[in-house]
Amino acid sequence: MADALDRLRAENDVVVIEGAGSPAEINLMASDYVNMRVARHANARCLLVADIDRGGAFAHLYGTWALLPTEDRALIRGFVLNKFRGDASLLAPGPQMLQDLTGVPVVATIPFVPLHGLPEEDGVFDAGTHAHAGAQRTIAVIAYPRISNLDEFEPLKHVQGVRLVWARTPADCAGADWIVLPGSKHTSSDLAWLRAQHLDDAIARHAAAGGAVLGVCGGLQMLGEALVDPHGIDGNAPGLGLLPIVSVFEPAKTVKRTRAQFGEATGAWQALSNLEVTGYEIHHGQTAWHPAMQAGREVIPGLAWQSASGNVIGVYLHGLFENAPVMRALFASSAPDLDATFDRLAALVEECFEPGVLENLARD
Repeated sequence: MADALDRLRAENDVVVIEGAGSPAEINLMASDYVNMRVARHANARCLLVADIDRGGAFAHLYGTWALLPTEDRALIRGFVLNKFRGDASLLAPGPQMLQDLTGVPVVATIPFVPLHGLPEEDGVFDAGTHAHAGAQRTIAVIAYPRISNLDEFEPLKHVQGVRLVWARTPADCAGADWIVLPGSKHTSSDLAWLRAQHLDDAIARHAAAGGAVLGVCGGLQMLGEALVDPHGIDGNAPGLGLLPIVSVFEPAKTVKRTRAQFGEATGAWQALSNLEVTGYEIHHGQTAWHPAMQAGREVIPGLAWQSASGNVIGVYLHGLFENAPVMRALFASSAPDLDATFDRLAALVEECFEPGVLENLARD
């Protein structure tokens, strides 16, 4: 990892390193390589950020600084208060008192930004419902315990006319126009959980009534006839039987960026026909038609399959809703571009810093 970081530093004028979690977990500090060990190697100029919306931010910053070894404290160039609601001048004299205790200034107070547009981590998404006024379509995403790659559904939260529900019970799926089975870090376990919650029956009733069903990666595998695991990778299990496919788990994992084109899709997913899409694959399973069944169609070779009725489709490709042509075809809409979101938030953050702070950190 140090070699990779050194190569990045040699090739770029500025490298931004994001830590993971707290840098002052004293029970983990000896083996923690995702925080201050990297900072020490790079002699990085560090900012320590606290979420003031949770409360206790000054104590959080002071306590973290106090628990760090002296050599790591020397790398901390500033404190940042994030997600502040209200007038930042009301924080006085707190920032100055903190600087008097630590010698480290508070260099920015960043406001709370609702619906910021950045995707959440898989384990940190806000459960419940997101709905725009006058929502005409309800999309229920099954939120199993080991849900993965959740960020690809972020664009749906910003589509006018869409009500997005994170579903954990059959009641959460009631009235849904679409049910989505997302990716999973352990497909057979999440499939067992889904059955224990009786969500399998809810999905089957929805599909039988002609409701649209989409499976992505692990969700695609669940929709098939069976999960077959000869190598002990994930687990064997009967599938939901909504697509005539079988997925076999292999030791080699597919991890790659992919560009593909849909063939002729029908029914609820006809709008996807002939669209070129990009995304990524990350899966152990390899999927093919069930040898005894021919109903349905393969709409992208090796990547996407659709039921004969046309209302159920499964794809291996993550990032479908991050494709502007897909959003236009399915919703006559376009979600905010992620690059544009980064630019907008970067401009906001820059305004919140004391003049010259960011430039000096990059120049030192």
